Amino acid sequence: MYHAMKGSTHVLAPQEIAVTAIPEDERVWVPQAPNVWFRPLMLNTLQGQWCNLLRVRRAGVLSRHLHPSPVHGFVLKGSWRYLEHDWVATEGSYVFEPPGEIHTLVVPDDVQEMITFFNISGCMYYVDQDNKHVGFEDVFTKIDMCRKHYTEVGLGADYVDQFVR
Repeated sequence: MYHAMKGSTHVLAPQEIAVTAIPEDERVWVPQAPNVWFRPLMLNTLQGQWCNLLRVRRAGVLSRHLHPSPVHGFVLKGSWRYLEHDWVATEGSYVFEPPGEIHTLVVPDDVQEMITFFNISGCMYYVDQDNKHVGFEDVFTKIDMCRKHYTEVGLGADYVDQFVR
């Protein structure tokens, strides 16, 4: 059984994913909010984790939220910051977000497009200005958003399955 495997991955391990991260087909980008999209790369249902690209094509404030687990980000294009901090994440920047920190993502006026890779575990817990819970996203709501969008744009609900582990 093991002699037929390529590489050293166990036969029960999920398959690797190797895709072009920034797709040529615009339909792969899933709308999240006005002028905000995400591109799923890996949707890990076993650990409640997802990796995606976040793309913003406008300046302004996006969302106030926190994460119960750490988040890792890497800016591929453009720049952004959090209202609650003085630093700016620019192209090539690595960002670490500790668990429980509330932050509000802002894209500056002079940025035409921002794309950042995020590795998120747990959920995005949305809060209002009084830090009251107003919504959440997790790997399962992300999958549902993808299925709905991919059906609407003609890729089919099962298009997302290639990213699910």
